[in-house]
Amino acid sequence: MSEPAVRESTRNESVPSATGGEPALACNALSMAYTDAGGRLEVLSGIDLEVQAGEKVAIIGVSGAGKSTLLHLLGGLERPTGGEVRVAGRRLAGMSPAALSRLRNAHLGFVYQFHHLLPEFDALENVAMPLLLGRMAIGDARAAARRLLTDLGLGERLHHRPAELSGGERQRVAIARALVTEPRCVLADEPTGNLDPATAHRVFEQLTLLQESHATALVMVTHNEALASRLDRVLVLERGRLRAA
Repeated sequence: MSEPAVRESTRNESVPSATGGEPALACNALSMAYTDAGGRLEVLSGIDLEVQAGEKVAIIGVSGAGKSTLLHLLGGLERPTGGEVRVAGRRLAGMSPAALSRLRNAHLGFVYQFHHLLPEFDALENVAMPLLLGRMAIGDARAAARRLLTDLGLGERLHHRPAELSGGERQRVAIARALVTEPRCVLADEPTGNLDPATAHRVFEQLTLLQESHATALVMVTHNEALASRLDRVLVLERGRLRAA
């Protein structure tokens, strides 16, 4: 009689969006496993998730739970071993690398714990880069980047290279780069994890204010439960499965 109870405690919960309509980002039965000489390691198992435009979702869990792997799959940076991902209604499965790159550029923004800015370019050039890759005219791309950086309080730092900026300033440039294309969803992996608490608070405030003003969905992986609790939903990833907190 104990078997049904075990199954109930470990089953993956379907985690639908809070509202209806076409989700900005969704996955169904998403699974990921790695095989090496030691055998098969299942990292994610049958995850269902929908995130609506403008919705803010936090994913928490212990180190090694697979949070970053999940974010990589949702962003099309890795291919799952099972299930599917949809971004703006489009299935990622079967897309060529070039098509995936175009979709990421148009519909997704990425923010990481480390800013990953290009060191040889200044703040304005780093933020304009995704628009230029999307073939926007250089003058329009620079104007859009300037507006966004000014909104983030960096109007006086446009022509500073990453090495000339503080940690918080670099992360704000990274946020501007993620949002400059007005994507359907931003995927953020510990975006404040490398900052002191006061700077982390300011960066988080600016990220969410900017995300809300653009009606962009946000999926944020974090160990910071205090920040996570300020988002619309908090989900827990454990034993490869996702559930509501």
